[in-house]
Amino acid sequence: MSFPGGDGEDAAVAGDPVVLEITDTSSSPRPPPVSVSDLSRLHPLPSPTVTVRADRRRLIESSSYFRALLGGSFSESGREHVQVGCNLEAAVQVLRYLFQPSESFTITHHNFLPLLEGALFLVVESLLVDCERWFRTMASQTCAALVPLDFIIEAWYFAQEHGVTFVQDICPEYLAQNFAHVISRRSFNKIPYDLLCSTVECPHLTVDSEKQLCEAILDWVSENMKPCEQPNPNSVDGHLFLLSKVKICLLPLEFATGTKRHWFDFGNNSVCTILNLLKDSFKTLMGAIADGNLEGYCIRITEYSKNIVLSGCPQITTAFLYISVLPTDLDVSLKRRIVSSYIQVDHRSFILYDELEKAAKTLSFRNVRMVDLSKCPNVHFGAATDWLKLAFPELRIFRALHCLAFCFDDLLYLLLRCPWIDEIDMTIDTSTIIPKQSIVSSSSEVLGKMKQNPRRYYTLCPPYDRQLNSVSSNISRLILEGRNDIDDVDLLRISVLKYSLCYINIRNCTLLTDNGISNLLLKCTKIHSMVVSYTSFGNQSIQTLCTTDLPNHNDGHAHVMAFNIQELHLGGCRGIDAAALSQLMSIINITKFLCLRETSLTDDGLCKFFGSRLEYLDVSETVVSMVSLAPVIRRNCNLNCLKTAGCHSLLFEHNEVEHISGNKYGDFLQEIGSTGFLEDVEMGWGFCPIQIENLISSFSKIRRMTVGLGTTLAENVLCALPMICPFLESLTLRFQVISDRVVRNLLESARNLQVLCLHYCLGNLTSFSFQEKAPALRILRLQWVTPWITNDDLTILTKSCNLVELSLSGCKLLDSNSQEIISSGWPNLALLHLEDCGQVTVEGVSSILNCKALEDILLRHTGRGIGRSIVDDAIRELPLLRRLALDLCDACEEGYDSPSNVMEGRMMRSLRMSRCKTMRGSCLELPREGSSKPVHRDTIVLEWNSTRLTTTIVKERV
Repeated sequence: MSFPGGDGEDAAVAGDPVVLEITDTSSSPRPPPVSVSDLSRLHPLPSPTVTVRADRRRLIESSSYFRALLGGSFSESGREHVQVGCNLEAAVQVLRYLFQPSESFTITHHNFLPLLEGALFLVVESLLVDCERWFRTMASQTCAALVPLDFIIEAWYFAQEHGVTFVQDICPEYLAQNFAHVISRRSFNKIPYDLLCSTVECPHLTVDSEKQLCEAILDWVSENMKPCEQPNPNSVDGHLFLLSKVKICLLPLEFATGTKRHWFDFGNNSVCTILNLLKDSFKTLMGAIADGNLEGYCIRITEYSKNIVLSGCPQITTAFLYISVLPTDLDVSLKRRIVSSYIQVDHRSFILYDELEKAAKTLSFRNVRMVDLSKCPNVHFGAATDWLKLAFPELRIFRALHCLAFCFDDLLYLLLRCPWIDEIDMTIDTSTIIPKQSIVSSSSEVLGKMKQNPRRYYTLCPPYDRQLNSVSSNISRLILEGRNDIDDVDLLRISVLKYSLCYINIRNCTLLTDNGISNLLLKCTKIHSMVVSYTSFGNQSIQTLCTTDLPNHNDGHAHVMAFNIQELHLGGCRGIDAAALSQLMSIINITKFLCLRETSLTDDGLCKFFGSRLEYLDVSETVVSMVSLAPVIRRNCNLNCLKTAGCHSLLFEHNEVEHISGNKYGDFLQEIGSTGFLEDVEMGWGFCPIQIENLISSFSKIRRMTVGLGTTLAENVLCALPMICPFLESLTLRFQVISDRVVRNLLESARNLQVLCLHYCLGNLTSFSFQEKAPALRILRLQWVTPWITNDDLTILTKSCNLVELSLSGCKLLDSNSQEIISSGWPNLALLHLEDCGQVTVEGVSSILNCKALEDILLRHTGRGIGRSIVDDAIRELPLLRRLALDLCDACEEGYDSPSNVMEGRMMRSLRMSRCKTMRGSCLELPREGSSKPVHRDTIVLEWNSTRLTTTIVKERV
């Protein structure tokens, strides 16, 4: 717009009205002018022109643009009608800002950019200040859910074009602070390269884990590397720059190995770095201190961090935890002393703790609510507890799953040092020995590696009980699943949590007795959720739950502990008789989660359950029928999980019932059709042939489905499952008739399918079945259904899906080359089970050991080529290995060597070695030449916990 010259005396007197004709282009005829107060009602704007009557004085006072135009020496300054050519919406927003009452005008992400553009063009200083204040306030709230990412991207582009420095400074900081939330947005991959670079370089970059950052960058790079007509000349260097910002030494091993699939160089470098750290992290850290590069080994923790997730990082030691919360200006010599102390924590006391506690006052991260150190076997948990106390005074959740080194004494110390924690999870793998198995012999020994423990809290012992009683603990959820190193005495110590404990999980804690569990319940009366499956929980504990604890109480069942039970898992608790179970069922009426699998539950017991809030019900492997189950389903309209597999009596007639009809008692589909919320279902015996039309309404929200022996789904039903269950994520079929058409349709159409398990299914499957791409599939189990699989089929399968678990049985055409196909095709496998798979191990297991993220291996009847040192080799080469199952038929020498030095820095939980009837002598010896076809005789099982190694011989294969 041009401003022709004019005489100063022609300027209008301030305060006169002036009519502004705001237009993007010349327009005629001119529209009639409106008042400023009417602008808010103009929606949409009458583009391309709006004529507004405004106060001349206010315009001149507020805008340098209008001051020059209306109060200067220009010819327009004296006119009553002035034309302004600019962005129409921007100008209208500015006029609203200037003339509307301040309380009725607010800046939002919807009008911010038009306001900013108008403020820049019309030079409204006060609006520029308000825009900057609003943008900074918005960014400081660190609540990504309130601000669309598209708005941030648009603001960045605008700021670059117009040189708005405060926006350019704030956008990367805002994204960095909210990065963990931003990466889940659909428009994340639209973030421009320079903005993403500024974000990942920002010191406030906040992620839950290094994996989260790396995954986001790889996704962005993959999306933005797609071919285009004008390739970005800096794209290659740019992508390498982004990836260089990832601290690969802090990546989980499984994730690092998985990146080799599409980013081989980056993934291979990451895996090598992690493995080198495992060999000698002390030397690496000391070298980093000397070079001044310690930042590359520090966990990302900022003032905005809420979660710290290090799960699956075996390379992490206690030293990594401490260097991550030290002040950056800390003396180099002190850093060396700290690393030296905590890298060798098992060999010296923590002489630096008091010094650190005084020097590290600034290293308190009050926003952190959850820390996850699961699968970190090299962390010393006594020292880690002191770290938690130093750095995270508001911590609520601590997880240390699959960490044998996190023992009961560590738990007690954690309760003493960090009483503000609300939830602790120290789950380990459950024992492979179950009560119904026939045990030939069993022995145990204290682990040789148990040294004099240098932890500071050992100087405080005894008296645990007196100290714990003096602490006001907040623990409400305690998960001890699989801990067969915890006994009744330990459980009694836990009862110090009587004022806070509401949820306890002691599943598969095999040393606990019914009396011990009962005593805990007597003391911790606030417990309303229990997972006690496969324990000795029995009649005594039920009597404790059902007994009046306040004599002379007249408020019905309100004083009975069982009346408040919200979650109860009793699966496999065979110490409960039918009468006691019936008594319990008559009281637990507000329960939402109920598991009675493999119990003595009968129709009589289930009929006494009158609750109507169930969301989860598991009655698998019981003798209940639809006589009792149908009313339960009808009453519980919010039921989303129903498991009835193995209920042989589901539709049987009973003596007291003359006839069971669909109209009177209902059938399975008829009843669940009334709920409409089922997401998880297990079906077994007692179901009639199922029609597609009966499934559509009942199963439309199903995510997980298991169909077992006793139910047969027709081919047309199986083919229609992706349509019937559009959200299907997991499908397990046992003893079903399947075909190429069924499997291909599942892989092609069930786009959310992550788990596919086919067990003992019949049909004419061919290699054509698995040629369909299934990018979401992560777990594949094919047991005795695909004997035709060859190496070529395996190669095709590796290109079709990215698996983390693979289980194959009866694939006799596989050979030693199969190992390389598996390890190179799925480098991030966590589970590999091969049984009766030809000659896969006839030349050893070297390629299998290249899958560095393996946690669970089963090799049985896969070729006589496994060397004596397999156990030690596997433990040494696979840092995350927890379970190993072998068959002595596959040994190429005279059996296998016993494992040595397993526990130190390792995760090994169980070793199983099966042997056959034709074998003679030691359980670790091979059969002689000419022996008959092997038939499994027994299994030797070695199990480790935090204190002991138990050796058991079981009279069957396990």
